[in-house]
Amino acid sequence: MDHLGDLNLFLRVLDLGSISAAARSLDVSVAVASQRLKRLERGLGVRLLHRTTRQLQPTPEGVALAYQGRHLVEELDVLTSSLRSNAKSVAGTLRVTIPASFGRQYIAPLLPQFMARHPRLRLDIDLSDQMRDLVSEGLDLAIRIGALKSSELIATKLAVNRRVLCAAPDYLRRHGTPKKPEDLAKHECLLMTSNPNSPNIWQLRGPDGKAVDVRLQGRVRSNLGEVIRDAAIGGLGIALHSTWHVCEDLRAGRLKVVLSEYELPESGIYAVMTQRRMVLPRVRAFVDFLSQQLGETPPWERYRSAKPSKK
Repeated sequence: MDHLGDLNLFLRVLDLGSISAAARSLDVSVAVASQRLKRLERGLGVRLLHRTTRQLQPTPEGVALAYQGRHLVEELDVLTSSLRSNAKSVAGTLRVTIPASFGRQYIAPLLPQFMARHPRLRLDIDLSDQMRDLVSEGLDLAIRIGALKSSELIATKLAVNRRVLCAAPDYLRRHGTPKKPEDLAKHECLLMTSNPNSPNIWQLRGPDGKAVDVRLQGRVRSNLGEVIRDAAIGGLGIALHSTWHVCEDLRAGRLKVVLSEYELPESGIYAVMTQRRMVLPRVRAFVDFLSQQLGETPPWERYRSAKPSKK
């Protein structure tokens, strides 16, 4: 039953003084309007109008309904007008989930500029390394790093996620620098894993295009990138890291890239949203903004043009 539609019709009858005038204003026939009014009365179990040949008068119940119901209709009109406006402009609340370290280092500093461009927008940022469910948690967008699993979500690639093998100069002085992937099996390797049962294997591809799988050993494993990074800087072993996470350490010479002529499997940084025909303007604006800011050469890749500090 269309309660709000029938209520709106009832209010039109009171405002315009007749069913026929109310029907014309809503572009329905008089017969349909009469049926809808009777339906409203049956649903409420009360008579709302006294009908005479000359005029219509509300019953006491009709007066009470008009007094309370008009507020509901007006609030609904305000809400629908606001939603239509938000659907055409960058407004409302943008709810985004971003991996914690990446969000703090690279997204948070950009937010003042983005918010200045869109003064009607509100942001709700979730910094978490957990894989949030966009639909059940009411999120508009997720920034995800790595190889995407097949899903019904739509992904826009923001940047390449280049990864390197790296270690502290002190570790390399004490244990030697690996010359080929097979040498890694003799080194302490720091293992980043979200699954304690995942195999200790790194896959590398040489200049000849041939892939090499190396089974590793190491005393340190963690699902948190900061732990692996700190362990590498502390000289505990060789780590596989995204350049965005260790670019400052590479620039400063705290870490050095090893086996640079070998490639690791390609990965990416993506903006992921639920599949829908119409992407909200606030979501599109944020994705476009990040694409522009990260650019073809993301800020974390610019360390390669800088010389390490002498220490």
